[in-house]
Amino acid sequence: MRIARFVLSLAFAAGILAMPAPSHAQVAVGVSIRIGPPALPVYAQPICPGPDYVWAPGYWAYGPDGYFWVPGTWVLAPEPGLLWTPGYWGFAEGAYLWHTGYWGPRVGFYGGINYGFGYPGAGFLGGYWRGGHYFYNRSVTNVNVTVIHNVYEKRVVVNERNVTRVSFNGGPGGIRAEANRDERRAERERHVSMTAEQNRHFEGARGDRSFLASVNHGRPEVAATPRSGDFHGRSDNRGGVGDRGRNDDRNRPPDSRDRGRENNGRESNRPPSARHSDNPSSNPRLEQKHERDFDKMQRQQDAERQKTQRRNEQEQQKLSRQNANQQRQDQLQRRQQQQTDQMSRKQEQQTQKLQQRQEREHQKEQRQESKPHGNGHNRP
Repeated sequence: MRIARFVLSLAFAAGILAMPAPSHAQVAVGVSIRIGPPALPVYAQPICPGPDYVWAPGYWAYGPDGYFWVPGTWVLAPEPGLLWTPGYWGFAEGAYLWHTGYWGPRVGFYGGINYGFGYPGAGFLGGYWRGGHYFYNRSVTNVNVTVIHNVYEKRVVVNERNVTRVSFNGGPGGIRAEANRDERRAERERHVSMTAEQNRHFEGARGDRSFLASVNHGRPEVAATPRSGDFHGRSDNRGGVGDRGRNDDRNRPPDSRDRGRENNGRESNRPPSARHSDNPSSNPRLEQKHERDFDKMQRQQDAERQKTQRRNEQEQQKLSRQNANQQRQDQLQRRQQQQTDQMSRKQEQQTQKLQQRQEREHQKEQRQESKPHGNGHNRP
């Protein structure tokens, strides 16, 4: 009878991990585990798939077969202006309890866990929202500036003695950290639970035995993905075990160590061609035209994403009022995910075409400038 109750509690724990967090505060969910989670694996962050994606760090979750890894991934916020506060494991009264992550206007307390990529354990240094657009800190996030132009550079100083891969707060060997005043204030603000996209990502990881710690021994074959639920390309983001107390540069963007800091932290939200207009051979009018074209395209893409998001929410609310069964809800989620993926691919193609056209215009301008001017220009 005792064994049956234990198995039942594990099944309940696995299900409750996928439940969204309450909207009023970050609270401990009733998952009580006697063994702490493994150390966080070390991995490279995949390149951001497009504008306004926010990084959600990977974490160890718990299911009927023990701990399993949920890969870090890029996700779209429920609405512009919201940031992701990662969940974390905390030790209390002899057990490890899971504190669910949430979306909110600012990043709150996440246990002091160093998730990397702008989540050093306290606060958030990966980016911010302004005017409905997300700006990325290139020193800690992996973005392609030919695709994403809302970028800036702010160095993050890492104290090598304090870097750790420990994945839980409190208890034997755990992180010793408590919420500060700003983080406690963030807990009282409006929260939004995990999106359907994040839930599908979680369920996909839970259903793949290769993510079990008992199978991968703390080194998941896929530690991070460019898009939620995309667990392919296993050799690119294989997780390694970081040594406690060692500064591991692999939990930074692949090119961040070699990138120049020419802007010294100044924001740059213009196309690369416009940022380098100090080139004496450049055409200011052409640069301004390119910048206007990029801005126009981004506004159109933002409007399309927001329209799609509103439509998806309306469809989900309608289905909820109809008390639809789980099968219909799953079908709706799959269809919405397919539509979102198609839209993202289309927008990426639009961006690439615009870049190619502008590059051709630049090359044409350079050829015209290289031609001799006036009669006898090349005569001695």
